[in-house]
Amino acid sequence: MISRSLVRALLAPVALAASILLAGCDTDQVSLATNAKANQPVPPKLLAAMVEKDMDLQSPILIRLFKQEAELEVWKQTRNGQFALLKTYPICRWSGDLGPKVREGDRQAPEGFYSINPSQMNPQSAYYLSFNTGYPNAFDKALGRSGSQLMVHGDCSSRGCYAMTDEQIAEIYSLGRESFFGGQKAFQLQAYPFRMTPVNMAKHRNNPNMPFWKMIKEGYDHFEVTRQEPKVDFCEKKYVFDAAKAPDAKRDPVFDASAKCPAYVIPEDIASAVREKEARDQAEYAKLVSRGTPVARMNTGIDGGMNKIFAAKIPEGSTGLSEGAEGTTLQMLAMAKAPGTIPGHVNPPKPNLDAAAPSPQEEPVVAVSAPAANARVATAAPAEKSGGFFSNLGRKMGLGSADTTATTPPPPQATASVAPATTPPTAASRLKAAVTRFVPGHDKSKDAPKQAVAAKPVEPAKPDTRLAATRPALKPSVSDGASEATQIMGAAPVVQSNSFDSRFGAVK
Repeated sequence: MISRSLVRALLAPVALAASILLAGCDTDQVSLATNAKANQPVPPKLLAAMVEKDMDLQSPILIRLFKQEAELEVWKQTRNGQFALLKTYPICRWSGDLGPKVREGDRQAPEGFYSINPSQMNPQSAYYLSFNTGYPNAFDKALGRSGSQLMVHGDCSSRGCYAMTDEQIAEIYSLGRESFFGGQKAFQLQAYPFRMTPVNMAKHRNNPNMPFWKMIKEGYDHFEVTRQEPKVDFCEKKYVFDAAKAPDAKRDPVFDASAKCPAYVIPEDIASAVREKEARDQAEYAKLVSRGTPVARMNTGIDGGMNKIFAAKIPEGSTGLSEGAEGTTLQMLAMAKAPGTIPGHVNPPKPNLDAAAPSPQEEPVVAVSAPAANARVATAAPAEKSGGFFSNLGRKMGLGSADTTATTPPPPQATASVAPATTPPTAASRLKAAVTRFVPGHDKSKDAPKQAVAAKPVEPAKPDTRLAATRPALKPSVSDGASEATQIMGAAPVVQSNSFDSRFGAVK
């Protein structure tokens, strides 16, 4: 299978170039055919994993995102028709809080079920490569929610998006591209606040978003029991999963997100399996609550999260609202290899200072300043004729090609006055000790008790602007570990000029 894929990868650019010459060298066609980033082949290690898992290169994919775990999963259909997990990618940065996006500018990364078609793929992204999540969907619009250009992209920078490293998004983009070449019209993206387990549902049982989370958990459960992409519809301002025509109905049900639900049924084999799973989950949930499982703290002003593998590589790095695997610390991960290039301008989330405080009733001992007013906002440059077919088609459908993402440097902090050496440990000293756990390489010798002095404001630390590494034009595969000596352009099979939208318009 790998050898056949490599042959297709070699022949695809030749076929594209020849077809473009015959078609008259249209600017958009040339842009797509010569876009090296968008045509990077699927890495050999992923191809080998597909062979091992009985998957075809161009079989359909499905993506799941989890904020709390800061992970993105790529699932791929096997030859038996079910989906299996191909690879899990740590998310470099996501922004906002746990919960759905509600309005433009709230910095929230969306949650729910979305559909990604070829027009949402952006090879000309300002953030290396990207695809639009499709927010708002019909459910979001029915509730009056607003927002635009919410992406999954590279550059590890987020203001309402899910940001990966450039190397990671190159792999994910190539998997989506190949699924389209194989005939998949759109792949499903499922975005969750956390893995919808009884433990997490118990921890967040007092969160005001719980009714929404219980609703999308139904879709999560449908996928868990069937390993098939759930069919998603909307009516009465709610999600409906795997709805089918009623036995006595003469036509398929027609759904409208704002209207009354039509008559429909859920196939009994799916419905019974989901009921059994929900019963097990509910029993476990009740047991956890009765045992007094602690309730998770609400957002304390922390903007989003970051996977531990990235937080361990950044000065004063923190996972924010994300959590990592138990038994691992940032210090333990400091020597591990990061899955891609971390840019020097990355803004890690702030540490959860409230979690380190002895109790919520005590007076705060550290004042945190408001975010800097001069936050840098990065946008894509206008692309008139060089945007490629994906971006042009997206604009025709009302989707822009620019990613609305920004980075904000961490705000300075003002520290409390130093306590006398003979004074017992205070809340301030305990908090300082807890915060230093988030700072790799902290010099503990500087924490020795000092004589009482008058309180002085501390000069804010200058943001670290050093680049983690010089970013190349093309990113090496995170699956291969290092870049190959030569890059094979394209990973697409040779097709007739009139097949599947003519290769997204690259040939006519």
